[in-house]
Amino acid sequence: MRRNASITLLAVGHACVDIYQGAVASLVPFFVAERAYGYAAVSGIVLAASLLSSVAQPVFGALTDRRAMPWLLPVSTLLGGLGIALSGVSGSYALTLAFVAVSGVGVAAYHPESARVARLASRGSHSAMGWFSLGGNLGFAVAPLMVAAVVAAGGLRLTPLLVVPALVGSVLCLPVLRALERKRSADPGPAPVAGRDDTVSFVKLSFAVVCRSVVFVGLSTFISLYAKQRMGGGAAAGTAALFVLYLGGAVGSVLGGGLAGRWGRVTVSRWSYLVTVGAVAGVVFVPGPALYLFVALTSAGLYVPFSLQLTLGQDYLPTRVGTAGGITLGLTVSIGGLVSPLIGSLADAMSLRTALAPLILMPAVSWLLFRTLPEPTVPPSATAARQKGDDSDGALSPAPPDHR
Repeated sequence: MRRNASITLLAVGHACVDIYQGAVASLVPFFVAERAYGYAAVSGIVLAASLLSSVAQPVFGALTDRRAMPWLLPVSTLLGGLGIALSGVSGSYALTLAFVAVSGVGVAAYHPESARVARLASRGSHSAMGWFSLGGNLGFAVAPLMVAAVVAAGGLRLTPLLVVPALVGSVLCLPVLRALERKRSADPGPAPVAGRDDTVSFVKLSFAVVCRSVVFVGLSTFISLYAKQRMGGGAAAGTAALFVLYLGGAVGSVLGGGLAGRWGRVTVSRWSYLVTVGAVAGVVFVPGPALYLFVALTSAGLYVPFSLQLTLGQDYLPTRVGTAGGITLGLTVSIGGLVSPLIGSLADAMSLRTALAPLILMPAVSWLLFRTLPEPTVPPSATAARQKGDDSDGALSPAPPDHR
């Protein structure tokens, strides 16, 4: 199987899984309308999904560092979809909470191992990893449309139909896993030297990702309301701002991989965060329709480093790539999301503009942290293995070092 075909299948599968991350928040209005859940009840549902999805990822990452678990891709995809599909079947709040939590566990189990498999299939290509990340971003963005199309037509009783993307995603990953297994069986090759873990750089990277998450989660939570205030429009003004935020992220994910191939991941990420400082300032302070331009620049600036940070984390912890993926994709995002209630409280006490102004500092902190990070070097044996994969007509190369 050629590299592009493998990454395409994995990217679509990634989209199918991340649909269920976005589906939880999309179901909230229907839970309120049909079951009269209060704010505390729906907050509990969202919290159950987000915390389990994010905090459990490092746990699954540590497990996959001990033993390769490619079977987690189809199983966790089905688990993520099944939980959301069953969430609307029972009127019991406890069961709804349990089903959403099951979906969160499925999402958590998927990401560390899928990141390892995607990196193997990409053979070190930053551009290919960018496409893999794009799949997840698109899945998250499509979730509100899918939920509205299904549930608005017939209510929560139709949520079992939401399992369809999970069925598709679980099937699409199978050819990639079979090709990987055939390649390993035919030519296992010597295990490349992993190199040493650079824990200090990984911790700095993690703090930079937390700052990035604070900005993106804060804007995605409040940009609709802010756009309505600034533009003096109705719901359409807020919806447009949110759409631009997601669209800019999709563009940034693909752009980051291409730029990193030319200038390096650390350099591209550093400059991207510097640009984002000005873009967030524009969102907060520049009036009129220019708001949408700065929202797009902010989103692209935040997502250019997205896939680059994943591979950087894996290179800083070459003996624990599963743990690195779980932390950069999961735990740091969860920590960033905890700041949203603080932004909301400040907005209630003062104004939404005042509450969003501190977000300007977050990409500046990420920029400062990236100024201290080195560009990881690939061990010679790993470089040879990668070159061997490139010479095999696109077949998947032997696994990168993970010392399971």
